Amino acid sequence: MPSLPTLLRLAVFLVLLAFLLQPGLFEPLFEPLVQENAPAVYNRGSLFWLTLLHLRTVLVATLAATVVAVSLAILVTREVGAEFLPLSRSLVNIGQTFPPVAVLALSVPIFGFGEKPTLIALFLYGLLPIFENALTGLTTLPLAVIEAARGAGMTERQRLLQIELPLALPVILTGIRLSVVISLATATIGSTVAAKTLGEVIIAGLQSNNLAFVLQGGLIVAALAVLIHDMLQALERTLAGRTHA
Repeated sequence: MPSLPTLLRLAVFLVLLAFLLQPGLFEPLFEPLVQENAPAVYNRGSLFWLTLLHLRTVLVATLAATVVAVSLAILVTREVGAEFLPLSRSLVNIGQTFPPVAVLALSVPIFGFGEKPTLIALFLYGLLPIFENALTGLTTLPLAVIEAARGAGMTERQRLLQIELPLALPVILTGIRLSVVISLATATIGSTVAAKTLGEVIIAGLQSNNLAFVLQGGLIVAALAVLIHDMLQALERTLAGRTHA
């Protein structure tokens, strides 16, 4: 029998899906929050489509950040690249040094309005947690396992692909989870530079003084963050259990 938390997550998912596909059904819930004759449910576009575009932006930025961050972590944990650790840390900290709004402001004159500035901001902001977790995962592996792999005659490439990365994967996934959750919220500001995200709903609400729109945009992002966080966390536990089995 499913546990109570599992049932709650399923309920959140079903309610979210119903709201995205048939938002009009929820109109009575939001009517007390709006002024007379103002729309109670976002009506300037498809919430379902905006949600898909929002998730696509986060996915693309996270995949790019994962490839770069994990590659850097692999490089600096090899003997040939150990000296680049300080430089790599400085690079991945750029996203945390400059807030996403500043990155957007600097990117728009170069790349124009739209999704590209948002992708750059999310990419830079997502590097640090993935890099640090990948670094931790690759530098805290059991020495006995590594020595056994060397003793078995495995090359460095074979050890990396067959031993080190699989063992470090649960820790790396923790960094990816943190990056995704941060990006889900941060992506909303992309709508200030004409990117298609759920920020459109929030901005429309602020511009028209419509609290219902603001609440709807915020609740969708929050629900996505909770569901994806829990899904990735469950995957981490599964991988960790297999690793220690």
